[in-house]
Amino acid sequence: MSKRTRTSKVEKWIKEGRGSGVGVDYKPWLNIQDVSSKGRSKRLKDIKTNRQHEFLSDLERNYFYLTEYSDCVVSIREQFPLLPLEETIVIADELGLKHPTDPKTNEPVVMTTDFLLTVDKSEGLAEIARTLKMKDELLKERVIEKFESYRISL
Repeated sequence: MSKRTRTSKVEKWIKEGRGSGVGVDYKPWLNIQDVSSKGRSKRLKDIKTNRQHEFLSDLERNYFYLTEYSDCVVSIREQFPLLPLEETIVIADELGLKHPTDPKTNEPVVMTTDFLLTVDKSEGLAEIARTLKMKDELLKERVIEKFESYRISL
């Protein structure tokens, strides 16, 4: 009898279409039920596409309100994955940083940015990534290290 091959969570989520699409067709990489949250998670529909958005904190929700009512923001993608995973692992290694891992399995996890905005500028469309942290979090060395990885990954 052959053993059943297990598909990693990353492969499964990619097959589900997570982290792909634009506008109404976008599916966030992370959903509220996928992670524990220190803040208050929230689901809201936007006024431009009527898509349900997944926010893991009040800070994310509040930033969404700012972007939602901006005339130049065409598309809002939250919990956007930095893929391929192998690339962020190499970047972290080159920077001498530990890539984030799942504490239970010790496997590398896909890093995400809180928002990837598509903005209509006078010279055309541009994508802008935004990661949000409360002021106290910005004083932590590990948070700064992850920001450096994000900057290079994007």
